[in-house]
Amino acid sequence: MSEGHPEDVDPDYASHGGFPDHAVIDPSEGFARYVTAMRRLLDLSVSVDPSDDTWEDAADRATALVELLENYPAPEGVAPAGRAPALPGMGSLLLPPWRVTRFEPDGVSMEGSFSRFHVGGNSAVHGGVLPLLFDWMFGMVVHAANRPISRTAFLHVDYRNVTPINTPLLVHARIERAEGRKAFIGAELTNTDGVVLAEAQGLMVRLLPGQP
Repeated sequence: MSEGHPEDVDPDYASHGGFPDHAVIDPSEGFARYVTAMRRLLDLSVSVDPSDDTWEDAADRATALVELLENYPAPEGVAPAGRAPALPGMGSLLLPPWRVTRFEPDGVSMEGSFSRFHVGGNSAVHGGVLPLLFDWMFGMVVHAANRPISRTAFLHVDYRNVTPINTPLLVHARIERAEGRKAFIGAELTNTDGVVLAEAQGLMVRLLPGQP
């Protein structure tokens, strides 16, 4: 499903249709440590019940961190979050902490797990988290196939089995067919035994030159 070079389809590809250029970076040690600590903090924030005094102390420390970091604003495409493939979730706290294991024109694969932060109830991953994982995959599939910048037109998820936390999982996705600007994508989330936990179908539509 590769289309060669995306510039052949969209001469304005270099401007990403108005998208900032998310160039890949090698994250600094400090940023990597920060993201790791923040992921652990997110888990703890939904899984602890300390005293009121401890919550006050934690709030003071969080406020101090906000006051430190808000002095260094950076636009999208300049901040390191989301541009560090060496880190789980590419260094973005929005994305689950998964790593890409295959990135080819005929498909993309990732492996990872979900944690307490992602629980919807009864130790199962919240149903709303899985569309986020699949949508992230769809964008990478389009990029791996060398198609120009696209946006999600629809995303449908079928939940086949309960998705557990703290369990190694796999996700695979590929373009199943392409029609002009449209790329129809299929994906599966499985456990390491191959049991399907969820399946997704999506449509990614290539942006017109300059379209946001």
